[in-house]
Amino acid sequence: MHRHGGAQGLRDENALESALARAENKANYGDPSVEELAAAYVFGIARNHAFVDGNKRTAIVAAGAFLIVNGYALSANDGMLYEFVMGVAAGEIDEAGAAAFFRDHVVKLED
Repeated sequence: MHRHGGAQGLRDENALESALARAENKANYGDPSVEELAAAYVFGIARNHAFVDGNKRTAIVAAGAFLIVNGYALSANDGMLYEFVMGVAAGEIDEAGAAAFFRDHVVKLED
């Protein structure tokens, strides 16, 4: 927030819990790919608007952190990520579309 501006704070704790549970439920009740789980994080956080500000930024950071913890990284540049998360937040990209974006822009990290 200090770098890009915006108000701080959690607006809706239930919305945040719901956003985070989205990926957990997919993992517990299916066999999703890492890209599908990253999509669940970005979609849930960007669309649920749990924070006063910074929802889209948080969505990308959360998905990126999830990928890194699981041995992957985003290969998209900042402009691509901006267009992507804006599309998700605006409802122009659904969760399946988000998973497709990650399939095209995720690379396996070397051991």
